Amino acid sequence: MGKVYILNTCSTCKRILKEVQEYGKFDIVDIKKNPLQFNEIDRLAKMAGSYEAIFNKQSKKYREKGLAHVELTELDYRQYLSEEYTFLKRPVFVIDNKVFVGNSNKSVSNLTNYLSLKVK
Repeated sequence: MGKVYILNTCSTCKRILKEVQEYGKFDIVDIKKNPLQFNEIDRLAKMAGSYEAIFNKQSKKYREKGLAHVELTELDYRQYLSEEYTFLKRPVFVIDNKVFVGNSNKSVSNLTNYLSLKVK
């Protein structure tokens, strides 16, 4: 069906994955055990439109590093994504060259709508 990048210990990721598994099976990548490489980060960012679009600004590390008070460039986002798995906004579903990023209601709704149309 597609691929999903999650943190295996994240209950929200597990809940969303459980919701969409009725549409098919996903290759699951635990980003803590299998950190993203630059080629994967670049691919996801290109699909999402920017590195910032896949960057988790709710992360504890984001606050700890004081990044909210710094103007980050796309290259900064890229570098941080490669250094720390918690900087990836989760979950990230990749299906048919489309990407669905994060756990917002809108993102999950877009994902389930796409999957329901695909299955028909």
